[in-house]
Amino acid sequence: MQLNLKNPLVFFDLETTGINIVKDRIVEISFVKVYPNGKEESKTRRINPEMPIPPESTAIHGITDEDVKDRPTFKEIAKSLAAQIEGCDLAGYNSNRFDIPLLAEEFLRAGVDIDLNKRKFVDVQTIFHKMEQRTLAAAYKFYCDKSLENAHTAEADTMATYEVLKAQLDRYPELQNDINFLSQYSSYTNNVDFAGRM
Repeated sequence: MQLNLKNPLVFFDLETTGINIVKDRIVEISFVKVYPNGKEESKTRRINPEMPIPPESTAIHGITDEDVKDRPTFKEIAKSLAAQIEGCDLAGYNSNRFDIPLLAEEFLRAGVDIDLNKRKFVDVQTIFHKMEQRTLAAAYKFYCDKSLENAHTAEADTMATYEVLKAQLDRYPELQNDINFLSQYSSYTNNVDFAGRM
């Protein structure tokens, strides 16, 4: 299906030194610029982040300090990149929460004025999560092929959660039937406090 576009739409993704939008830097940017007539242009650039790439980041994207040592810095490519996306709307996966804010920070540091407020942003991950709901009732239907009766009663929700975990262990052989493994696998952060404030 061809997208119905009024402005060019730039799908892009960043590989970075980490996940801190303020302190981390871009090491690679790739984009596909889709024009209203359906024409597509794509480009990928490696960028010297001017800081060491942590081993845990390299483990994810495979880009090392050696790979980017002779590449231009973001400041060196910022004006040409801004010109390439000027007047375009932006799209990505988790881009509203990560890629767009980090890109905006990089432009700010480089002293390049680009007004992203006039652009529209399409986050494909958000669409996915809204269309394929991530509720307990949806998980129960997906994993157990049952409808959750009396949803939001503590007893029904508790039993459904128990059945869903057993079905997940049956479905995914890579999940270990071990509480230490499952605890680590199901954790997103290493918070000091339970509320996630620290």
